[in-house]
Amino acid sequence: MIRVLIADDQALLRASFRLLIETTPGLQVVGEAGDGAEAVALTGREQPDVVLMDIRMPGMDGIEATRRICGSDRASPARVLILTTFDYDEYVFAALRAGASGFLLKDVVPADLVTAVRVVAGGEALLAPGITRRLITHFAALPEPGERPATGLEHVTEREREVLTLVAGGLSNTEIAEHLHLSLATVKTHIGRLLAKLQARDRAQLVIAAYESGLVTPAR
Repeated sequence: MIRVLIADDQALLRASFRLLIETTPGLQVVGEAGDGAEAVALTGREQPDVVLMDIRMPGMDGIEATRRICGSDRASPARVLILTTFDYDEYVFAALRAGASGFLLKDVVPADLVTAVRVVAGGEALLAPGITRRLITHFAALPEPGERPATGLEHVTEREREVLTLVAGGLSNTEIAEHLHLSLATVKTHIGRLLAKLQARDRAQLVIAAYESGLVTPAR
């Protein structure tokens, strides 16, 4: 059973999300929060697997709430899936850097939202296609790798760099294993080491690290 916490300042939306989740086999709502501070408190008490997090809420917003929920001081932090009507770039980048595992707009169809909850609960990252394209556009505007130092990869091995490059390309663990002729277990080990070395929470942050370090450069 995947335990879900809903954080949104609009009661009607919370009720809609609750109805969708509780009528879906394998999903369960364990709480509702009307602002970021309440979301943080409820997460600590209820220990959900996934938090559906709005961004614009009174008091503590969703970005700060995500940062606190995903902080390194938590033994088993919940996965945060940002669900908002706003897709401004600064929100996307701030949410991912705060530790969010996914970012969807509220116009997502119900079936895709359910899929997103399951994907994020499984430890994967998920971004709306349009947001992924904008992330790539953002990093394409940065200087070429040769014009800026590649930072943060000093302790990453050559094989790990290969794996990181493929993660940034959107390949799954199975596809990476096939591409590099490795076992699935070995790929998972490499990704685990990358997460530790780069202090990344999940694949979304690994993608950011790959672009920001200059290891991967979008086509221009």
